[in-house]
Amino acid sequence: MDDIVAIALFRHGMTIENERQAYLGWSDSPLVADQLLPEIQDCFEQIYTSDLGRCRETAKVLFPKKMPEVLPDLREIHFGDWEGKTYEQLKYEDSYKKWLSRPFKESPPNGESFDDFTFRVKNAWEKISQNVIEHQTQSAAVVTHGGVIRYLLTQYAPEDRDFWDWRIPYGRGYQLTWSREGLRRKERCISLQEVPLTANQNGSRSNII
Repeated sequence: MDDIVAIALFRHGMTIENERQAYLGWSDSPLVADQLLPEIQDCFEQIYTSDLGRCRETAKVLFPKKMPEVLPDLREIHFGDWEGKTYEQLKYEDSYKKWLSRPFKESPPNGESFDDFTFRVKNAWEKISQNVIEHQTQSAAVVTHGGVIRYLLTQYAPEDRDFWDWRIPYGRGYQLTWSREGLRRKERCISLQEVPLTANQNGSRSNII
């Protein structure tokens, strides 16, 4: 149906730093080599991706015949001095303990506030949704990060859940469906469906972003 629009949000595959449960925001890390990322042929008319290597690498494998539009505003939150560090390395730092208790109010040292993060994610989403509407696109895919997907789901999923209530395993995605008019009005989507991305994902991995 021409009036229905689907946008799928895919999380990138697991990286080496993700595997050791390190905080990974604007820094980057190669994908784990033994992941089985399937090609997705002709399922989506437009592809968008974060500019970070782990997302661009995932998008290249998933959509080898498509040229994605790269949007830096789709980056993960910037963890500043905590980039590449684990909970065990940070758990005694006062700034980290404050952030754990108030993650939407406190910011990592030399990192990004949650308000700044959501402001740029909103900018990226506005570009994507406007492109979909203006070009009469029926399906699009976005390859991005766990924090970005969580935030977008808090805003547009049919059910209202808190940010941390959404589980976004590596190698998974959510497809959101709207009427075209509903997307234009920035309404919540009318349906939400989980879609697999990797062939060997069992959901048992850590979910640190």
